[in-house]
Amino acid sequence: MRPILEMDSRLLLAARTRWHGPRREAAARSYSRLGEHAACWLALGAAGTLLDGGRRERWLQGVATVGGAYVLNFGVKLAVRRRRPELEGLPALSPIVSRLSFPSAHATTSFAAARIYSGLVPAPALYGAAIAFGLTRPYLGVHYPSDVLAGAALGTAIAIASERVRSPDGDGGRCR
Repeated sequence: MRPILEMDSRLLLAARTRWHGPRREAAARSYSRLGEHAACWLALGAAGTLLDGGRRERWLQGVATVGGAYVLNFGVKLAVRRRRPELEGLPALSPIVSRLSFPSAHATTSFAAARIYSGLVPAPALYGAAIAFGLTRPYLGVHYPSDVLAGAALGTAIAIASERVRSPDGDGGRCR
């Protein structure tokens, strides 16, 4: 386990010390704020629910899935209790909601949204946005890379479970 933690710390340090500059940091901070509390994903689902009446049920499932992912993520954070990274001389570049780090809620909700909204919105755009959210978190110094990977896996698993609940006959129930 120690080699994994050491690699996690090395990757975090690389993310905090490479490709930085005032404009890049401001852009990453602004983009990352869109994902706070899953706001952008819930807004997407709400807009779809209001504007796409023919697929309203699927949009509502997406909203419920993203909201559930946010809540479940917090439960895991409380159970694991991993503290956010602290790098000497490199303070975090973004405000945080809690001192708990594992898993990343941005990654959890983003990957849940990317999976559950696929078919309603082009999947490459959704996954591109989710990956970008994930990358901003270590870049800003508020998550270890492993927090992001765990969040991506958790969000994907939650969305898959939601699809199965929606369509227990085995076709996956994925929003198409």
